[in-house]
Parts: sequence; structure tokens; C-alpha cells
Amino acid sequence: MKFVTFSWFIFALIPVTPAFFPSQALAQLPARFYLKSLSGGSAVPLIVESISGNTNPFDPAHNVTAGANFDATMSLAGYALAFPLFDRAALAAIIVPMGRISGEVTVAGKSVSQSAKGFGDPMLEFDINLIGPPAQKNIPDVLRYEPGFSLDLLADLALPIGEYDSSQSLNIGQNRWYGRVAMPVIWQLGPWVPGRRTTLEILPSVWLFGDNTDYGGKTLKTDPSFQLDAHLTRDFTEQLWGAIDGTYYKGGKSSVDGVSGTSSSNIGVGLTLGYQINDNLNLTFGYKSTVNDSAPDDLKMDVFMVSLVYGWHPLVEGMKRLSGEK
Repeated sequence: MKFVTFSWFIFALIPVTPAFFPSQALAQLPARFYLKSLSGGSAVPLIVESISGNTNPFDPAHNVTAGANFDATMSLAGYALAFPLFDRAALAAIIVPMGRISGEVTVAGKSVSQSAKGFGDPMLEFDINLIGPPAQKNIPDVLRYEPGFSLDLLADLALPIGEYDSSQSLNIGQNRWYGRVAMPVIWQLGPWVPGRRTTLEILPSVWLFGDNTDYGGKTLKTDPSFQLDAHLTRDFTEQLWGAIDGTYYKGGKSSVDGVSGTSSSNIGVGLTLGYQINDNLNLTFGYKSTVNDSAPDDLKMDVFMVSLVYGWHPLVEGMKRLSGEK
């Protein structure tokens, strides 16, 4: 086997970092994110999303404003590191959202506009595999890797330090702690051969929200919400793959000083196309949209996403340098 072949194989397994598709905008992580990589590998993502709808995409609570129209450009940058923990594959990551958002609400024939820009709340993520292959600590481990049936435990925590103006309801930062607990599942379908790989990926999660005690001088509370993401992925070639994506949201009813809103029950669908440019660069395009959104208080959101992820591993980079000296 030539070096370039197994070098590509290693980097094909480095996660397309979070999503980092984040916990915001339809809160749907990309397909194949939780495939495991060689321990010690790192990834840096740059993600740009164009979003429109009737909710603030920087807020994973997805509070709907009937009659509103929001437009946002969200950029995300971060860092992810794969490492072994008790002989299990683990991942730690941080993602920082930034961008701009504007919105207009029409009530009784009158329109009110707000806008915000700057940095959002950074999010920390930790993931550890519970069921599945052991951590990949060397090249032979990578070559033997097949996800089979894998189950992880995932925890996210947002730090409430993003841009926030208490005089308006539309903000990039949320001025409260929030996060989620999830259990990513990967089910390998068929042979694990580059160009022929197929997976079914399911991610059930529960979002938990702290209180915002300065929401225009009032207190905003949000009930826990349940989210279920699913991806059916398939290789087209060794470098090109695609996925059909789906998301379901339930709960998350908010109240302001005891005045309750409505809980959500929404479905989103999408498509993802990924391309491995070379050993280090991965390009992904995606589109997601809600579908059961005809009622005024239904969640409406459309998201177009482009991501470029740079991944590397010191061992493999060293092997490249040695190969180039020959």
C-alpha cells in the first residue's frame, strides 16, 4: 500500500468539526462528524452559514416570533482534538460563533426592526465513545477501524460571554448558561471500504437552559427541549460523499416573567455533500429547511452552509516529510 493511500484514509476519518454546525442554526451537526480518528489528530473549521426564518438562529431554544422575519450571516471558527481516555476514543472541541443578524416584526400594521452583530457565546464540547472500537493509537489501528455499532456520550456547554444588549430582544449572545447532553449513534451499513461506505447516524439530545435575568428588565425562562438528528450517508467515490439529513424538535417552551409562550414541535430536512480535497482539507456544502411550518407559530428556518476544515496529525505530517526526502 502506498503512503498516499493510507495517509488519505487517516484524514478521511478526522471529524468535520463541530458543527460545529452548531448548536445554533437548526442545531444540526454534520453527518460523519462522530466517526473516530487517530488519537492526537486536530482539526480547525471555518464555517459560514446564511440563515433566514422567524427565530434567532444564534439561540438554540428556537423561540418563534410570529410575524417576524430574521436574516443572519453566521461564521464559526474553532478547534477540535481527538485523544484516548481509558482506551476509548474521546474528542474535545471549542467553537466560537460570530456574525450579524437583523429582524423585523409586524404587529397591527406596525413594523419594528432590530439588529445585532459581533461574537456569540463560545461553546465547549466533550465526547467519549462508550460502545464501539477502542481508541486508535497507531497506524494499524486506523487501518483496522470500522465503526460497526458505536454509541457515544456527548456534553456541550455554552459560556454566556457573547455580545448582549439588554435593551433589545434580538442578540448574538444569550446572557445565560445553556448546553445539552446527547448520545450519538453510528451504525455501519455494509463494508467499510472507501468509496462504498454507508452509515446511519442518530443523535438524540436534551437541551437545558439557565435563566436570563436581564431580558429587557425581565426574566426569561425556557423549559428543556428534545432534539433528534438523523443522517443517512453514502460514499459516491473515495473523496466524495453525500447525506440525507433530518431533525425533530420538541418542547422548549419559554416564559417571560411567568407569561408562557408555546412549545415547539417541528421537523427539518436537508442534504449534505462532502468532498475531501486532499489529506488535510475537507469541503462541505449543506442545505436545511423546516417543513411543517404553515402555522404562524411554527418554526420556519432555511440554512445554507459552506465549511472548510483543515485537519492534521503530527505523526502523519512527519511521515510526509520523510517521504518527501526520499
